[in-house]
Amino acid sequence: MGQIVATDFFPVPTVRLGVLFVYIVLEHQRRRALHFGVTEHPTAEWTAQQVTEAFSESDAPRYVLHDRDGSYGNEFRSRTQSFGMNEVITAARSPCQNAFVERLIGSIRRERLDHVVVLNKRHPRTHLALIVTKIASQ
Repeated sequence: MGQIVATDFFPVPTVRLGVLFVYIVLEHQRRRALHFGVTEHPTAEWTAQQVTEAFSESDAPRYVLHDRDGSYGNEFRSRTQSFGMNEVITAARSPCQNAFVERLIGSIRRERLDHVVVLNKRHPRTHLALIVTKIASQ
């Protein structure tokens, strides 16, 4: 369990009818969020950069669990392989195979994001930091 992290994206609508995508990295052993990022256009390069920010080469876990999203492209794969991580890809349309991170996303929505109108890219970062800290302390 200590060598597994799960990652996923979830959309957040904004006041100007745009959509931001939040990327979450969740440690399975303690079920705590290790990292999150917010972008308007998730790409494989951006996702690879988020993995680099979440881990150094010395503390990278053995397995990374994610879905079949196009944002986990070649750049992401080469970055995780350079860290010595093995990818575990869930089956198509099977969120139950990545249940811990899906549960965290639901908690984030219920606790904070369903109660605010997101203005811009900076706005959800503050709310995410607050909710991730609150969930981690429970």
